[in-house]
Amino acid sequence: MRRAERIQALPPYLFAALDAKLSAKRAQGVDVISLGVGDPDLPTPDHIVEAMREGVRDPATHRYPSYYGSPEFRIAVAAWYVRRFGVELDPGSEVMALIGSKEGIGHIALAFVDPGDEALVPDPGYPVYGVSTRLAGGTPVSLPMPAERGFLPDLDAAPVSYRTKVLWLNFPTNPTAAVADLETFEAAVAFARRHDVLLLHDAAYSEITFDGYVAPSVLQVPGAKDVALEFGSTSKFFNMTGWRIGWVVGSSEAIEALAVVKTNLDSGQFTAIQRAAIAALEGPAEHLDELRAVYQRRRDLVISTLNDLGWSLRAPLGSCYVWVPVPEGDTSVAFADRLLDEAGVFVAPGSGYGTHGEGYVRFSLTVPDDRLAEAMHRIATIMTP
Repeated sequence: MRRAERIQALPPYLFAALDAKLSAKRAQGVDVISLGVGDPDLPTPDHIVEAMREGVRDPATHRYPSYYGSPEFRIAVAAWYVRRFGVELDPGSEVMALIGSKEGIGHIALAFVDPGDEALVPDPGYPVYGVSTRLAGGTPVSLPMPAERGFLPDLDAAPVSYRTKVLWLNFPTNPTAAVADLETFEAAVAFARRHDVLLLHDAAYSEITFDGYVAPSVLQVPGAKDVALEFGSTSKFFNMTGWRIGWVVGSSEAIEALAVVKTNLDSGQFTAIQRAAIAALEGPAEHLDELRAVYQRRRDLVISTLNDLGWSLRAPLGSCYVWVPVPEGDTSVAFADRLLDEAGVFVAPGSGYGTHGEGYVRFSLTVPDDRLAEAMHRIATIMTP
């Protein structure tokens, strides 16, 4: 049995490898507290579950769904963009449903990247941007996100070439929790126009923000719909990671190209799940206020604990992560292993997010308050001289 060459050079998916290490430790009887994966611990709100229950009972949802998403779902996404960002979208041509935003992020390279082409990917950044590029036969090119720039890119120094086809951005960012203002997106749109590349923005955390910061959409930049797509998801906003429903919005030409890939590879998301997502998008905003308050409380606990231990961390303004430099002399993997072996606390080594992620680990805030407090106590115990 000979595997395809396209997967031979791919590393194991970061979170699959981390899960194996976590499972092995737990098999030894260790009570591990996992701060590794950003999977919300809070339940999906009741009104969304109820919409799903009603949808499942409706025989009309039991047939093949629309390839592009139901008209009602696309209208709900477009209406949410008007309310949230003041951005007008054509539900018929500028909105498409995804089977979770990761699915669209994974497939978009097949629509735009040929063998030998290049994609600028954030470094450190979500691994799927580079992996999807490789699966399409392209080459991911590091776009450094240095700490001295607040983990923002220097697009004037970006390693662009005549083979560059796409530029990936992600704000608020996984893993660094960096946030961007509209000026960052204005520069990115201008870059995309200047170099004739497609700008792809992963906005999975746009609603998880703190301290008065409100995340913008790349589509708020005039003319962005000519050169950009934005990927959104219910996963983090509404605690729906297992439901697998998201969207892509923006350039109708780019959505049409992605649709060619998707219509040949999948049959769309279950209509009942789309109805639940509509209930989420149209439902009460109080849920998001409560969610932000929970993550902010947890963020503050992590920041205060680590700063008391000698770190000098600034509280991030977005996402559900804290990006932490490792102690001097440690590598990302070595420090993560130390926390696992000595404290029973599992964190993600930054090296898994790119070359420039070395020297950091990522703490996820998606664990119950009492378990997070216990994790911080354990870390303080082993780090205190």
